[in-house]
Amino acid sequence: MDKKVRVRYAPSPTGFLHIGNAQSALFNYLFARHFGGTMVLRIEDTDLARNVEHGEESQMKNLHWLGIDWDEGPDKPNAKYAPYHQTERNDAGIYQKYIQILLDKGIAYKDYATEDELKEMREQQKANGEAPHYDGRWYNASEEDIKAAEAKGIKPSIRIHLPENHVYEWDDWALGHIEFKSENLGGDFVIQKSNGLPTYNFAVVIDDHLMEITDVIRGADHISNTPKQMAIYEALGFDHPHFCHISLIFNPATGKKLSKRDANTLQFISQYHRHGYLSEAIFNFIAFLGWSPVGEQEIFTKDELIKAYDPKRMSSSPAYFDQRKLDWINAQYIKKMDENELADRVVTLVHENDSEQATKLAALKLSDEDLKTLLVKVIKIHHRDATKLIDFIDRAWFYATILDQDLSYADFDQLEAADTKKVLEGIKAGIQAADHALDAEEYGALIKQVGKDTGVRGRNLYFPLNITFTGKSSAPEINEIMAVYPSETTIALLDKAIAALA
Repeated sequence: MDKKVRVRYAPSPTGFLHIGNAQSALFNYLFARHFGGTMVLRIEDTDLARNVEHGEESQMKNLHWLGIDWDEGPDKPNAKYAPYHQTERNDAGIYQKYIQILLDKGIAYKDYATEDELKEMREQQKANGEAPHYDGRWYNASEEDIKAAEAKGIKPSIRIHLPENHVYEWDDWALGHIEFKSENLGGDFVIQKSNGLPTYNFAVVIDDHLMEITDVIRGADHISNTPKQMAIYEALGFDHPHFCHISLIFNPATGKKLSKRDANTLQFISQYHRHGYLSEAIFNFIAFLGWSPVGEQEIFTKDELIKAYDPKRMSSSPAYFDQRKLDWINAQYIKKMDENELADRVVTLVHENDSEQATKLAALKLSDEDLKTLLVKVIKIHHRDATKLIDFIDRAWFYATILDQDLSYADFDQLEAADTKKVLEGIKAGIQAADHALDAEEYGALIKQVGKDTGVRGRNLYFPLNITFTGKSSAPEINEIMAVYPSETTIALLDKAIAALA
């Protein structure tokens, strides 16, 4: 690009960071980093009634967890563009300056219509089969009418007057050429509410202009806002940025836009963290929701995605949330990650104590050293079959509390009891004869020796051990599992199984 790229992610703190927010933030991040530009974090907090406690904190914390950083924002102010909260910008009179310019030009005007009057207007339009629109009743109002309204103490809103037979058009990175006719925008719209706060469509234009935003990348649900914003750009004589409207995320089961009512899909980024998804995997997955690279590669590092990103490959089609694909991607990242790093991440999840599984394992009050030792052993066993970090927590808790588990010995009925007893007693004798706790390799050697001594082979040798140490006839690398337990636990499990045989 021949210009200095500046993009922004501008959330409202009316909720926590969800997958749709993250999609917008991620594509702005990729765009900025690919073109060597600047990413701005701006907080659009003028909807005071809907702002939630810790909403802004959630946005920033979970963006960092995802691996998305920014160059400017509330925590990284640039004096040329600060402040980065819209409420602060409003208090500084930034928006009022431009409201007044439009009033002075006669493009904006005060509207003294009450809520009851506006409601009556909409009901009448509906009865007439008309599309809802503001009828311009206060445009070019007489001085007498204005004085009468002010005498009643009515606080006006400010509306912008739209030209007739005008077309607002732009070339969208994702959707191609788009145009709207001015008569289809619902009439003159409010740019400042009666409480003195700017509306979203007005404030965002002023902020984007003053912050020198070159490209606006946001969800396709903002398409209807864009012509209104372009009307403000044109009225003030500002150049508008390039626009890219990202595909919305759809639920493949319903064919509808993903919503909070879709209980089977995690909505918030904090939930993905809590359930043991790797941030790298979530980043990779979201990057494919509305964009595709050249070629067939599916697993990308963040640096690879930055290099491969091309805004011309943004999709105009809906992005479908594929849970199985996400789990597969996460499993691929787990397989590639070092066992010690995985263990460190799981320890962090346990310390955060933010899930039922983590709470159960934390309740065992293992030291960090013992917890990590346990987890490394568990990860080594289940490294290839886990899809989430929480799977390792579940397994670790199961192994750590094995003596309290209600193990099933029903599958012993499929085996020859005499052979099973010989195997179990042979293993027990071998453990008792050792002068140290056996490791996985030594357990493997012991199992082979017991098979040789007893003449029991194959499933008749391994199934009894699987049942004894996991409660199931099928288990991965039983010698590795046996090495997870202290020797006294292994002996106790053998005694329970032998008793069950009887």
